[in-house]
Amino acid sequence: QVQLIESGGGLVQAGGSLRLSCVASERSFYYMGWFRQAPGKEREFVARINWSVGRTNYADSVKGRFTISRDNAKNTVYLQMNSLEPEDTAVYYCASTNVPTTNRAGYDYWGQGTQVTVSS
Repeated sequence: QVQLIESGGGLVQAGGSLRLSCVASERSFYYMGWFRQAPGKEREFVARINWSVGRTNYADSVKGRFTISRDNAKNTVYLQMNSLEPEDTAVYYCASTNVPTTNRAGYDYWGQGTQVTVSS
């Protein structure tokens, strides 16, 4: 069973930056995604990356501000978040899948999540 461990969350002022990390116990899947869930809202797709070729996809709400990347040697995926807004406040989760989907139902393994809080 794949284990995913996120880190890097915290409290930041609007306009600031954070970098999240997700370490995978193994790389037996094709894609890693980041999702987020704000209080009272459904978990939503943020970004996705293909492990082998590095192709990326982003939600419209984060395009131009967030960047997903990976380090294959470390089995680690990153989410660099710039120009953060209070609306970005949420618990951020990484998840793995073998299919090119942005639907959370298509992801097989999930991390425990890391809290990101953006103050205005």
